[in-house]
Amino acid sequence: MVLLSAQGMTTTQIAKVAFTSEDRVRDVIHNFNADGFDSLYPKYKGGRKPVFTLPQRVEIKKIAKSRPAEHGLPLSRWSLAKLADFLVAEGVVEDISHEGLRELLRAENVSFQAIKTWKGSRDPDYATKKARIEHLYAIADGQVVPEPGEPTVIFCMDEFGPLNLQPRPGRQWTDVGGKGKDPEREPRPRMRATYTRTQGVRHLFAALDLGKDKMYGHIKKRKRRGEFLEFCRYLRSLYPPEERIAIICDNFSPHLTTKKDKRVGEWAEANNVEIAYTPTNSSYLNRIEAQFTALREFTLNGTDHTGHREQGSMIRRYIAWRNRNTDNPRLRRIVKRANVA
Repeated sequence: MVLLSAQGMTTTQIAKVAFTSEDRVRDVIHNFNADGFDSLYPKYKGGRKPVFTLPQRVEIKKIAKSRPAEHGLPLSRWSLAKLADFLVAEGVVEDISHEGLRELLRAENVSFQAIKTWKGSRDPDYATKKARIEHLYAIADGQVVPEPGEPTVIFCMDEFGPLNLQPRPGRQWTDVGGKGKDPEREPRPRMRATYTRTQGVRHLFAALDLGKDKMYGHIKKRKRRGEFLEFCRYLRSLYPPEERIAIICDNFSPHLTTKKDKRVGEWAEANNVEIAYTPTNSSYLNRIEAQFTALREFTLNGTDHTGHREQGSMIRRYIAWRNRNTDNPRLRRIVKRANVA
């Protein structure tokens, strides 16, 4: 159009030759007069971002967190390019860009991190147990619809302790020291360095209801099979008997069904309960562990209780506060940082 205009043709004549409208010819010529040859380059614009379904997002996150060697690839880690190519090759998605994959992983709270030392599990059923726990978490998070006969309520349960009566290091606000301090100021508070634990220990049986994001806790003197079953009965009483529940816990001996003591298995079968065990040396898969990190930070650090009654009361009041303030930014930040599963 520009060349035809330079040859002296009118707008009407150019429109007939180019099979377009006169307005289109005028726009091209005006843009060329204003911007020169830059106006002739096409200005491509991307369409709307692709929408990935929830199952696709779950599968992408699962593959990204796995190792390439688990899929038969001779690679030590995923790059965005290799991961995107693998997702397309496996039919998880039809197409995905590197930046789109990065944004999706960021939205799913998956980041590229340095590898730290870790105590691996020697459990021969590690893959099976881990897959079952991840499936229960998917049910609790609403990512998977439970099939008939599967649990609809998921608890993460573990013991926290032993709870000793001793000064615990921590931080608090106090006056500054050094040259600028007031000479008449009282000494800064200190914690006693010598102590004897003559009142025994206590144990906190705690559970987290993943569906309601609600924490429950009972403090016991011992943590034997009887106390474990007592706490499990309490959890069972929170829902109707016909509603199947699952309790995720580690393979601590009081949690197990053995040849000599089959109480746990018999109780679970009789009360419509599934006991899902984490693999050996894999307690990090239990989401209650992150709640213990927050409990220690908010309730125990910097304390020196004189008795178990005082310490237990503080823990129970913290659990009540935590259930009322699940959206507290600092609480969520600590739990998110400590949570692995």
